[in-house]
Amino acid sequence: MKVKNEWHKDFFKNSFYNPASKISIQRAPSEVSFILKQLKLKKKATILDLCCGPARHSLVLVKKGFSVTGYDFSKEYLKEAQEKAKKLKLNINLICGDMRKLKFKNEFDAALNLFTSFGYFKKFSDDMKVLKGINSALKPKGLFMMDIVNGDWVKKNFREKNWQLLENNTYHLEEVTVFKDGLINEWTRISKNGKTQRKSFFTRLYNKKTLSTALKKAGFKPLKFWGSFKGAKLSDKTARLIVLAQKMP
Repeated sequence: MKVKNEWHKDFFKNSFYNPASKISIQRAPSEVSFILKQLKLKKKATILDLCCGPARHSLVLVKKGFSVTGYDFSKEYLKEAQEKAKKLKLNINLICGDMRKLKFKNEFDAALNLFTSFGYFKKFSDDMKVLKGINSALKPKGLFMMDIVNGDWVKKNFREKNWQLLENNTYHLEEVTVFKDGLINEWTRISKNGKTQRKSFFTRLYNKKTLSTALKKAGFKPLKFWGSFKGAKLSDKTARLIVLAQKMP
């Protein structure tokens, strides 16, 4: 199974992958509640939502009075986010760009990277560019929360092939190959009219130890870890790896 080095450039389109599914939108308010409980931010604090997609978390944060900048590679997702913000009469700053090339300097009180929007690049040095860019974007002692898939859980629970029926009556086949530090995932979508689409993607797998090491190299101090947005203790039985880290002086 092969995957393009820059696979993300044509993967994130609503015609193939929509991160704002009905279920994910319903979960966003409770996830934001957990995030804010941990961040303990002051009202009108500035937040960077990196890889914000259609802004399902960002818009909830704006409703709560925070100043949010959503950053994403997908123009399509950002257009959807802008339309939603306009409909809700909410003010949000949206930027299209490559997460490896962040230009912010000491601008944000907090940063978020949610829903496994990290580890996309085959070069580990690219992951480090992302983390260092986030660190630079934060004000001194700024906070960073990341939510990714738990590598330890994946290695114990992945299935080589798995069929699902999606909300739009599309059949979804997921084929996974796991190796030492990552996985290659091939998705095949078959619509009710018989149209077939197939795309592959790479995700570098992290666990508590390897993510802590990367965060420290980027200038962060890891503070807390969880295994879910309900506050579950992180273990190889939890599918999520959520970390709260702070920018070091």
